[in-house]
Amino acid sequence: MKHLNIFLILAGALLFVQCSTPEAGQSANFLVPFTKNLDVNPCLSPSDSFLFNCPVLQTEVRWEAKDVFNPASVVKGDTVFLLYRAEDVVGKYNGTSRIGLAYSLDGYHFEKEQEPVLFPENDEYKKYEWEGGCEDPRLVEDENGIYYLTYTAYDGDKARLFVATSNDLRHWKKYGSVFEKAGDEYVAMWSKAGSIVSRQENGRMIATKINGKYWMYWGESNIYMATSDNLIDWTPLLETDPQKMQLDTMRKYNTAFQSLFSTREGKFDSELVEPGPPAMITEQGILFIYNSKNSPTTGDKNLAPGTYAAGQIILDKKDPTKVLYRTDKWFITPDQPFEITGQVNNVCFVEGLAFFNDKWLLYYGTADSKIAVAESDKKLD
Repeated sequence: MKHLNIFLILAGALLFVQCSTPEAGQSANFLVPFTKNLDVNPCLSPSDSFLFNCPVLQTEVRWEAKDVFNPASVVKGDTVFLLYRAEDVVGKYNGTSRIGLAYSLDGYHFEKEQEPVLFPENDEYKKYEWEGGCEDPRLVEDENGIYYLTYTAYDGDKARLFVATSNDLRHWKKYGSVFEKAGDEYVAMWSKAGSIVSRQENGRMIATKINGKYWMYWGESNIYMATSDNLIDWTPLLETDPQKMQLDTMRKYNTAFQSLFSTREGKFDSELVEPGPPAMITEQGILFIYNSKNSPTTGDKNLAPGTYAAGQIILDKKDPTKVLYRTDKWFITPDQPFEITGQVNNVCFVEGLAFFNDKWLLYYGTADSKIAVAESDKKLD
């Protein structure tokens, strides 16, 4: 196995990144380095001054008083928008989560909308969203500028991957489970974190079909796949070869899904792998940034137990089920006080990626408490 050594500077420290290259004679064009912008970070913090009349509780709540984290991003004209997870101090399960909206003309300094834009209501989806809430958005758009948001509906017991659409980022139509039409057993299971394969055009992340289908990566501990004709109704890919079936090490799914990749002993991604921003088609392949968790027993001894860091893979753009390259080392990890200490310690969790003003801006949750940004001047082919 050939290894490609990539050096990168991150927050002033020199990091060494190795890349596994299964096919000899090839090199991987990962999106590195990223530098944390310490002049502005954290770029978004919670506030107890924003009030919202919760339709379920029938009373005002300070909907983002506790924490803000895990943002999706989109570029619209001269503005960067963040859709971010916010928690109050009222609901069970560490506070009810709602999705807020913030916007910026420079990508670093944000103004927030006073009220959330997606939240639990007295609708048909309340039983899935209350009282845990609406969590961890990921965002793409179609050719016509319609936005598609995948998010986690959490009832306090089980997470389910849901989808909603919008014309303006402020008013959303919910469709429920992405697997609604695939079968009741898929709606009932634990599912989360949908990263839809897209291409970048003038800052827009546009969902793009491959071999006649839209593709989505989802899951945790194992990364799974699903396809769709319309970006709303998704069918998970099933594993038909019994010898290739892998048990999900975190959630005991009752159906055998085809696994794209999983955790690795001795590395930063030893306990969990979970999709980050929308996977992006490049000249070389599909660039997929993913989050990870370091196992306290079988993980990387150079990282604190439980550390959330991020890695990258590149997939075959003609065969989205095939991994070409995977980083052996993380490219972003907690090293700032607000990343190390918070609701969950030692967390950098990436979900938003935007090309804006000739830079890549990577937005991530810090210690499940605040939001920060890192940037890269890397040119992708």
